[in-house]
Amino acid sequence: MPGDAVLEARGLRKSYRGRTVVDGLGLKVKQGEVVGLLGPNGAGKTTTFHMLMGLIRPEAGRVILDGVEITRWPMHRRARAGLGFLAQQPSVFRRLSVRDNLRLVMEENGIRGNELERVLEETLEKFELAHLADATAGSCSGGERRRVEIARAMVVRPRFLLLDEPFSGIDPLTLSDIRRQVVELARSGLGLLITDHNVRETLSSCDRAYIVSDGRVLAEGTPQHLVQNEAARRLYLGEEFSL
Repeated sequence: MPGDAVLEARGLRKSYRGRTVVDGLGLKVKQGEVVGLLGPNGAGKTTTFHMLMGLIRPEAGRVILDGVEITRWPMHRRARAGLGFLAQQPSVFRRLSVRDNLRLVMEENGIRGNELERVLEETLEKFELAHLADATAGSCSGGERRRVEIARAMVVRPRFLLLDEPFSGIDPLTLSDIRRQVVELARSGLGLLITDHNVRETLSSCDRAYIVSDGRVLAEGTPQHLVQNEAARRLYLGEEFSL
């Protein structure tokens, strides 16, 4: 069953070379829901994403996980607290087997012995990777590698998972598979935050979404609400957009 933890950003601000790219932005993600973070290029969504993950430190504002401020925590400490991250860039170790890709992440996070083997086998089955367990990750298709990346993020049992461009560069069948996995992960109690340039697929996968413009939240709500939002249509979605 979903827990009641919340990942929250409050008043985040970040500037580069005198230009404010994130300006007082706030958002919330609850366990068991899928939330989108969308906006045009340069809107500040990637910087916001990286501040949540700990890759960038905000100049102002706070990041809060389950009531605890984690704004200054490094990435590894956030990961141990239950915050996972799936980067846009390929992250598998191509020369290692699929099994060893998962095993390495688990060992780095202190999972050992019988628990490691049990969780490893469960994860291979859950993500339909058992038949590829002994294949090198580099020999897998693009869609299979994406499943390996998601499985690696999940073996440490995060409460929240940030997905950066999960729908980019994959074929339609794989895209459908990733969307299905996102829904299943949310049903299992995981909170997911997705940023992706594929607006239609992201909104079709979300319970709620934030549209960011000029470093601020332009609009937020359900996909159906956002499609009807005049400012969102005028500045981002386009007048002809529909789901």
